[in-house]
Amino acid sequence: MNKQKFIDKFMAAFVLLVMFKIIGIVAQLFHESFWSVMGTLAIFLVVAFIILLVITSLKDKEQNNRNAGGKRGAGSGNFYLETSLFDKIRNKYEELADQYIAKKEYKKAAKVYMNLLQDNYRGAKTLEEGGFYNEAAVVYLKKLKNKSDAAICYEKAKQYKKAIDLYKEMEQKEKVGDLYKEINDLKNAHTYYQIVADDYVTNNQMVKASLVYRKKMEKTDAAQEVLLKGWKEDKDAFNCLNNYFANIFDVKKLETEIQNLYHNVPDHKKITYLEALKHEFKKDPKLQNTTRSIAYEIIAEKVGTRSEIVNELKHFNPNDEVILKDISRFKTGRNKMFRN
Repeated sequence: MNKQKFIDKFMAAFVLLVMFKIIGIVAQLFHESFWSVMGTLAIFLVVAFIILLVITSLKDKEQNNRNAGGKRGAGSGNFYLETSLFDKIRNKYEELADQYIAKKEYKKAAKVYMNLLQDNYRGAKTLEEGGFYNEAAVVYLKKLKNKSDAAICYEKAKQYKKAIDLYKEMEQKEKVGDLYKEINDLKNAHTYYQIVADDYVTNNQMVKASLVYRKKMEKTDAAQEVLLKGWKEDKDAFNCLNNYFANIFDVKKLETEIQNLYHNVPDHKKITYLEALKHEFKKDPKLQNTTRSIAYEIIAEKVGTRSEIVNELKHFNPNDEVILKDISRFKTGRNKMFRN
């Protein structure tokens, strides 16, 4: 088949497809509004006209080439012609979509992407960019099977119940709780937050569980209880203790709690307790005497088996140059003892 015959057949097939497409668009009147269908029809006719101009231009160009007497290989020529033709048509579609976006006619641009370029994702993104969140969500969900982006769009559209249903299907329990809280359904919100907190505890993520209790459920006591549980059961012990102290804002109460907890610290966790005290020492001058006293006690108890622990003294005496000299003399003397 030579190029001229290919173009003629392509034009005939295109005209036939245009007729079927127009009939299909008109048939949408049964389930869509009149102006929506007319808008789609107008876009299609404009694009069809552009394509016909491209085909006609190619036909005239080929006729001119034939009249000039230049002959090329039929197979490679046809392949080049088909590629060139479809590339030009696609470029026209892209230009049309860009023009609609420039005019902020996002729905028309989305129709070009979905109906003419067969690109549902770009269509959905264009609708989302234009603020047509419900429409974008439908495309994400029905055409792309993308529940995550659909849920985000429903949330942006304040269609919270639809978003909640999707997040439930995806088992994003904390997000479900957040959206129930958004619509002031605290009972359901706390039900899902509790599930999340329980999951964290089961996985030994006590700090995360405490954050859910404190920030999402506003249950400070429950947050402190789970942090104490983590400290006592050696489940991320240091971070649990550090967060437990951080949640006590009354300095006097914090000082009392530091003393009370120390009385029950098992021997193998005293070094961890000492690390936590270094943070509390810097927090408030009113805590320095208590934290320093406990620190001295721990260091004195452990120095026999862990001589390097004397270095911790400087954290509780940051401006005392004498203590630094004492530490140096202790280390020097200990080294001499080992050499002897």
